[in-house]
Amino acid sequence: MVKRFNLIVTTARGMENLAAIELEDLLRFLGDNEPQVSVTSISGLLTAWTSLNPFEVIERVRAIAEEEPWRVGSLMRMIPIEEVVDSNLEMIAEAVGRVASKIPADQSFRITIEKRHTSLSSSEIIEATAKNVDRRVDLKNPDWIVLIEVVGAYTGISVLKPDQILSLAKLRR
Repeated sequence: MVKRFNLIVTTARGMENLAAIELEDLLRFLGDNEPQVSVTSISGLLTAWTSLNPFEVIERVRAIAEEEPWRVGSLMRMIPIEEVVDSNLEMIAEAVGRVASKIPADQSFRITIEKRHTSLSSSEIIEATAKNVDRRVDLKNPDWIVLIEVVGAYTGISVLKPDQILSLAKLRR
């Protein structure tokens, strides 16, 4: 897996190659002439680098999925990533501190962790990172999510609104 990615995309197990082609075609359609899509060693998980703003990609793909759902048939979830660092607690905590500054002072957050192929525990990640977010915590209904996606040797980090994670599976229902 390459360290450079700004999208994490999930698909059904065994559908990775089809999903990679679909995602690459989709990113080209949206205007990226050279997207880089990687099938990871983790079943059902792709990473991608696009020259487009990943948050805008999410919104544009949501619109496409509502109008032409067959264009995203093998994709399940799309997650924008703001920073990628080595899966090291200190580096993760520093990156969280950098991106968390976009949370307005009067708004709440929660930390969500998704881990794959790592020995890091969720509690040690939360302990290392939460102190870098000087905002009110709301675990049930946060204004913002500090998303920490540990994918083996690399960790993707984003601060986003709950609706900025695109669940194509939910849209299809």
